[in-house]
Amino acid sequence: MRILMIGDVVGRPGRHCLRDMLPQIKKNYHIDFIVANGENLAGGTGFNEKTAVEVFAYGVDVLTMGNHVWDKKEALDYITREPRIIRPVNYPPEAPGRGFGIFHVPGGKIGIVNACGRIFMKALECPFRTVAAAVEEMKKETNLILVDFHAEATSEKIAMGRYLDGRVSAVVGTHTHVQTADERILAGGTAYITDVGMTGPRESILGVDPEAVLSKFLTQMPQRFTVATGTVQFNAVCLDVDNATGLAKNIMRIIDFHEL
Repeated sequence: MRILMIGDVVGRPGRHCLRDMLPQIKKNYHIDFIVANGENLAGGTGFNEKTAVEVFAYGVDVLTMGNHVWDKKEALDYITREPRIIRPVNYPPEAPGRGFGIFHVPGGKIGIVNACGRIFMKALECPFRTVAAAVEEMKKETNLILVDFHAEATSEKIAMGRYLDGRVSAVVGTHTHVQTADERILAGGTAYITDVGMTGPRESILGVDPEAVLSKFLTQMPQRFTVATGTVQFNAVCLDVDNATGLAKNIMRIIDFHEL
């Protein structure tokens, strides 16, 4: 099984990057299943039905989320109707949507679970315990499980990788929008990377127009953030997983650029 995990897709530039690049990437890398973090799909923060439907049409199979999942109120209804959207599992059980899901793929099933970290982020339920519970539930149907850990602190992400090593196929970090160069197969057979990176404007600060961000740092005054324009970058990892054991055989970073 070959899985493509795409880093945080930011706004229209990120969506159009998928439109233009994903068909060829899928063909070149012989991809079986595509997951993308979509918490920044709509205007760079949050998502709505229109933007989700758009990227599904481009070939994405499942969208994971993060701390911006509720930023667009129109998403609240849609997330209850769309099983291909997975929000962080460690939100309270009253939150709409699903924290994990199992999806059919050629030759079997794949489980996807999403969680938010707690260091420098909102105080949610324990991501370690909630993810572990979801993993045990999914293992009743499949050993092939991908974890998107949407977290700020490198230490927390590495800890999650070590905690789940040998129990899941991959632990991939999202949220910081900067691709890290620490991809590896851990001792127990789980693929790991601290952050997949960002699919969005390259000449930006985490996808946002640099001038507004710099002004906020310099003046400490509120600023209106807008998604940057220009060259876009495509950040992802390609995962090779053994269908029977669910353990990873390889993880490869992908970084490419595109002029819209």
